[in-house]
Amino acid sequence: MRRRVAFVGQAFCSAAVLIAALVVAGKSAYGGLPLAAPEEVGLDVERLARIDELVAEGLAAGRMPGCVVCVGRHGKIALLKAYGHRQLQPEPAPMTTDTVFDLASITKPVATATAIMLLVERGRLNLGDKVVSLIPEFAPHGKDAITIRDLLIHQSGLLPDNPLADYADGPEVALQRICELRLQHPVGSRFVYSDVNFIVLGECIRRVTGQTVHEFTQQELFGPLGMTETGYLPREELKARAAPTEQRNGAWMQGDVHDPRAWALGGVAGHAGLFSTARDLAIYAQMMLNGGRFGERQILAPQTVAAMTRGYRVSTGLRGLGWDKWTGYSINRGDLLSEAAFGHGGFTGTVLWIDPRLDLFFIFLSNRVHPDGKGLVNPLAGRMASVIASAVRPESASPPPPSPVGEVLTGLDVLEQEGFRRLAGQRVGLITNHTGRNKQGVSAVELLHRAENVQLTALFSPEHGIAGQLDVARIADAEDPTTGLKIYSLYGETRRPTPAMLAEVDTLVFDIQEIGTRFYTYISTMGEAMRAAAEHRKRFVVLDRPNPINGVDVAGPLLDPGKESFVGFHTLPVRHGMTIGELARMFREELKLDLELEVVPCEGWRREDFWEATGLTWVNPSPNMRSVTEALLYPGIGLLETSNLSVGRGTHTPFEVLGAPWIDGRRLAAELRQRRIPGVAFIPLQFTPDDSKYAHERCGGINLAITDRRTFDPVRTGLEIAVLLRRLYPEQWNAPGIQRLLGNEATLQAIVEGKPAEEVLELARQGLNEFQRRRVKYLLYE
Repeated sequence: MRRRVAFVGQAFCSAAVLIAALVVAGKSAYGGLPLAAPEEVGLDVERLARIDELVAEGLAAGRMPGCVVCVGRHGKIALLKAYGHRQLQPEPAPMTTDTVFDLASITKPVATATAIMLLVERGRLNLGDKVVSLIPEFAPHGKDAITIRDLLIHQSGLLPDNPLADYADGPEVALQRICELRLQHPVGSRFVYSDVNFIVLGECIRRVTGQTVHEFTQQELFGPLGMTETGYLPREELKARAAPTEQRNGAWMQGDVHDPRAWALGGVAGHAGLFSTARDLAIYAQMMLNGGRFGERQILAPQTVAAMTRGYRVSTGLRGLGWDKWTGYSINRGDLLSEAAFGHGGFTGTVLWIDPRLDLFFIFLSNRVHPDGKGLVNPLAGRMASVIASAVRPESASPPPPSPVGEVLTGLDVLEQEGFRRLAGQRVGLITNHTGRNKQGVSAVELLHRAENVQLTALFSPEHGIAGQLDVARIADAEDPTTGLKIYSLYGETRRPTPAMLAEVDTLVFDIQEIGTRFYTYISTMGEAMRAAAEHRKRFVVLDRPNPINGVDVAGPLLDPGKESFVGFHTLPVRHGMTIGELARMFREELKLDLELEVVPCEGWRREDFWEATGLTWVNPSPNMRSVTEALLYPGIGLLETSNLSVGRGTHTPFEVLGAPWIDGRRLAAELRQRRIPGVAFIPLQFTPDDSKYAHERCGGINLAITDRRTFDPVRTGLEIAVLLRRLYPEQWNAPGIQRLLGNEATLQAIVEGKPAEEVLELARQGLNEFQRRRVKYLLYE
């Protein structure tokens, strides 16, 4: 017998049903958002009229029996319209705007994920908490590594659905069966959309609060928002105007959850079971657009909304915490919503997308499974979303949220503000180059040379020299013309400071801008200097700097143990998502260095920020690293340059082009476009390098144009290119040549053996989850 939980909520407002596409601004017909004419909120009426045509096409094609469309902007509803039929069987009934719908998987973000975030901001949960800390019996078969975050972004390694028979004996036995499941993939390695993930999250909510997700959301979310027509297990008056779905045991499901697992769990589950109306759902959408506030109630903190809805990279794109952003499930988002948009769909034919950049929400509610389960609405909803986004008048579009320009201080800036007191009384050896400068552009060499109570005694330079202009195999020692100090090259006779170099040094200070890639040698220079400092009992201070390509995204493969070199100092993935100071903390502990290390952190830097958000001046960190775009391309395109390919050295755009005399650029670009790699376009071209590889030879190849940095994965792009080159040019391309920088035998062999890209990418992800866990304790920034 099904377990039932009473629906908590006030009586719904008996408002007159509104079935008009365009509503004159003025009084609201209910207690939610006010109504407005589209022009009042900056929407083009003629463009919105296309919605009627699209719905008519969908109805004629039998995509759904009917639907309700709701569009809101600037805190008002500009379109609320019902189309077609609420039901076709057992007898026809018209669709109305107050129809109650089974939201299916929209339950995941709106109920379950929101409840989780409420618990996080109240300090009752952390996203990094292991599930086993709440559900100890969940541990078997490697599941003890799964975190709350893994469940929210569908990278837990669990299967999409376990057998329905596992739910036949009630919720307690169903949970036991889930706890007995084995992982399908390593934790954190692969995005697999999973109902099981959210069933487990629902149980986590119960373990923390003592309430079901239904009880908790009624008390803490839907009740305070006044969403009186939203919840699990709708009361009879709401069931009476619910849209039926299919038949179960010979009776139409009307107000009873369609999902069979949620039904077996008594109608209350983390993955499905929520019911609502368009106008109630509009309240939730507006709350999210308002940074967690609706009316006088602050439901979520703005920081919570931001964390919940930003993009977290998964193996096939970007997810929010409970939300979709850009994945294979995003067909219902259309093509014109901004990169800030987040949303979700439901199996029964429901869609919700919210776009903070456009200050817009789009609700599409249907019962497309009625009467025979054969409807299809996601492509239709996606086309509608594009029409709605295109209807936003340019002059009314909200500008992108301001970046904290001018607020970021590097470690050098912080040290200067403090009056260099951390170095007081010390003889200092400075490892730096032209990137070591403060916000005003004054070099670290000059600042430390003139600092009171600090004695600058030696300078050390990395690859490319202290001025960052040399591109040669070996660099000699030199003399600094300003201070007269000797500049010891750490890219010449030695890569590590010698005892003689350190004779007059108490503290080594490191201040060089790194670019977030394992094989960029400034990392190795720091690591070798740390070893020397540990050996000779010298203090080591790192002046931290932002990771210019953000400190969130991480991409493999990891360096194989035993393959360490000067272009592979430590067992890091190709893109490590750390700052130079965070890497120093990792090196000290994992290399077991007996070293007095101090990192002077940046101030004001956020992990998700790219360089332009810092307000800092870009300085080319090496001769061929001439822009942030090239820095972002480098982890993938630079990966290939130790083979017989030109990656644009000797052109004006290194790492933005790739080719060789034997490559047909048009064919390569066409094949890459078929792969639908997110965030990048491939343009065939010919180019002739002035120097370096293929100097003065005509090369065919491609130009890589980043179209969306938040979805672009440079390492995936580089590996996709490698797989394709191996297939197209097995004789001409020296695939094993990439191993010097790739450093991962399994991934290389898969490429050489002609394995499909999916298999290569899966191999490249191995170990990333463990690396993420390794790096957590060394991170300095939220």
